Amino acid sequence: MTAQGLQRLEEELRRLKDKERPEIIRAIAEARSHGDLSENAEYDAARDRQSFTEGRILELEQIISSAQVIDPSTLSGNTVKFGAKILLVDEETDKEITYQIVGVHEADIKLGLLSISSPLAKALIGKEKGSTVSVPAPGGDRSYEILDITYGA
Repeated sequence: MTAQGLQRLEEELRRLKDKERPEIIRAIAEARSHGDLSENAEYDAARDRQSFTEGRILELEQIISSAQVIDPSTLSGNTVKFGAKILLVDEETDKEITYQIVGVHEADIKLGLLSISSPLAKALIGKEKGSTVSVPAPGGDRSYEILDITYGA
């Protein structure tokens, strides 16, 4: 996991503990004040939200406690590995896109953060600039050429 990914998870954990948890407790208390809990949709919704939030808190605590942080700026080389920022061109559309290969828990394709376990990342690992990779996709295989590989900020 990268330091930025760990920081995002720690921020989410803080938000859940400091903001969400107290809001849920207030919502449960308010729903209880409305009387009969057996047919109280507000109470059921608040309890469901509490269950989800507590589960996510436990999950984040486990992920954070076992995280191994890798600083991509200390890496170098001519091949793609964890932490690399890769400039690709889709050979079918000629559209260029940049991805950074990151840990599973910090991946966010909208931000260009590609999970190390994704098919595209698996195809890219170990490849050099100028290489072409083919990745199965629902509409058929997609081919990408690696235009550049960088490490660091």
